[in-house]
Amino acid sequence: MKCALVGSRFFAASVFEALRHEEGIEFTGVVAPADDDRLAVAARAAGIALHVLENPKIVPGHAIPEGTELIIAAHTHARVSDEALARSRLGGVGYHPSLLPRHRGIAAVEWTILEGDAIAGGSVYHLADGWDAGGIAAQDWCFVKKGENARELWERALAPMGIKLLRQVVHGARLTGKVPANVQDPAFATRAPMIRKAVLLPGEAAPTSTSLVVSIVGTDRPGIVNSLADRAQRFGANWAASHMTRLAGEFAGMVHFEVPRENAQALTNSLQGLASSGLQVVIAGSEGAALPASQRLVELELVGQDQVGIVSKLTKLLAERAISIESIHTDIVRSSTDGQKTFKVKAQLRVPAAMSVEALQRDVGALASDMMLDIALGEGAQAGL
Repeated sequence: MKCALVGSRFFAASVFEALRHEEGIEFTGVVAPADDDRLAVAARAAGIALHVLENPKIVPGHAIPEGTELIIAAHTHARVSDEALARSRLGGVGYHPSLLPRHRGIAAVEWTILEGDAIAGGSVYHLADGWDAGGIAAQDWCFVKKGENARELWERALAPMGIKLLRQVVHGARLTGKVPANVQDPAFATRAPMIRKAVLLPGEAAPTSTSLVVSIVGTDRPGIVNSLADRAQRFGANWAASHMTRLAGEFAGMVHFEVPRENAQALTNSLQGLASSGLQVVIAGSEGAALPASQRLVELELVGQDQVGIVSKLTKLLAERAISIESIHTDIVRSSTDGQKTFKVKAQLRVPAAMSVEALQRDVGALASDMMLDIALGEGAQAGL
């Protein structure tokens, strides 16, 4: 079975090491988000072809080598494009640390703890459009220990479960030439959007910390992100959120650190020292602004065929209802089959507390219906950036 692995960090590297030594499994290539990512380092050491993403949000077709039979996604935040999936005989599968369709989204383990679930699990599913909505190839479950946090649950049970399930699916595909695909029941679907603040169990006290918002601009080169991460770790800071990109050869990024108050100035001084390497660094600190009682955060996602006026009409509707935009991201994806362009909007909104999610669903839903868009709304968490 010839596989291509798309992923990052410890989990992807662990999947890579677990599979590459097994009989009948060969890697055609590895796709990683950065040259110094743990998966990239492992692939290079093993002599496997490596593709480093130019755009961390999407895996292009040419990143997948010819002859690939199955794409494996392991801890990746990049969407595997239709073009990439078309280059693989069996398409692609990914591991999601929940019993899909429960907890679809980027923070499945955190929401497992937040919702007080007694049982957790993992799913290997087919990569497809939607929020972790592809057919299920394999699943398993485990109990959640009393008092366990998200990291402990992941390390104790869900990460090892993911490696086991991916091995099971890959070997099954090798022996049978196909991958099972059991349709998810949308009636049981829940969403697990990103949580900017750490999830605390009842009775735990929130840590005393300072928020640092750091902006970095400079000539792009390997190691910039690593230099930020090293400094954050040195002073006990949590990497709460970030937005980074490459524009016209320049690296541009913004990071939100949560750092113990007693270390805030030391971290600030250390980060400002990056200016000596040619980077422009701007740092803003605060004790964190709580969301006013008169507002709450709501996550909004719209998907549909690209057309003129989507953003204009949406923002007008929100302004008329005194809804402000905390953050917004838009993207256009072209289908490899018919060439049509899909427009996607993801936004976090500050909604007046007096307005129910149902009322907002009705109003935005009417716009979505008129423009033939799919809509998803849900309660959000306090934004970190």
